[in-house]
Amino acid sequence: MLINEKTKIAALLKHHPDALETIVTLSPDFKKLRNPVLRALMAGRTTIAMASKIGGCKPEDFFSALAPLGFEVDSSQTDTTEDAAPKSKPKPDYLRDIPQDRVINFDVRAMLAEGNDPLKSIQQKVKSLNPGEVLLIINNFEPVPLIKLLERQGFLSYVNFVDQDTIETYFYRTDAAYSPQKAADAEGENVSTSGDWDLLLKQFENNLVDVDVRHLEMPMPMMTILENLEVLPQGKALYVHHKRIPVFLLTELKEREFDYRIKEVQDGEVYLLIFKNK
Repeated sequence: MLINEKTKIAALLKHHPDALETIVTLSPDFKKLRNPVLRALMAGRTTIAMASKIGGCKPEDFFSALAPLGFEVDSSQTDTTEDAAPKSKPKPDYLRDIPQDRVINFDVRAMLAEGNDPLKSIQQKVKSLNPGEVLLIINNFEPVPLIKLLERQGFLSYVNFVDQDTIETYFYRTDAAYSPQKAADAEGENVSTSGDWDLLLKQFENNLVDVDVRHLEMPMPMMTILENLEVLPQGKALYVHHKRIPVFLLTELKEREFDYRIKEVQDGEVYLLIFKNK
């Protein structure tokens, strides 16, 4: 396999089973890749150039370590300008004028590094926000599913790309954007995230693979779902019993070209219908 500074870590791991332990020898920071949740979340987004910065090494160290495994360097591709953090849009006036004591900071990177799901803690902070307060989530990737989830509760968002390891996402409400009734409906709804839940359930009525992950501890729910999707027969859908909306799983489903529907029944009871995009 030809590799260069832009090669994703996920591609290395997929190509050779020994690539993981080889990469781990380059830096203690790479031991996090042994965590299946972190590996699933980050390997597909991180290039060799980006990983080198995180681990305090050089791309050449990767090339040398991986050479015995049959990886060859494509020296024609060395420009890493695309790996720079995306440029942030101008900050909205509402955030520029907000006093710092009204901004509630929550850095979830340590929780993710330990393999813990921060969603429950985020939801608790959202519910405890006072009028006019802003929630700032600090992460190392853009939390697109969380943004969509909180949009349903009347929140606006702004993403500030500080660097490859620091992404700030602000969640806030303005008088123009916030409807108390809409927020109450979103937080209390016990219906699917799409009006076609019943239609799709009927469509896959005789082609469902049932899996219950409610009894599993992190990170096993996410890994169990992904493992079942790897062997999901064509034309079938995975019917998942879960305790919560698995926000970080949703990004993985999109990248693996799976579609999904979610039905929130009550606190601690969520159903997911996952199927392959046609």
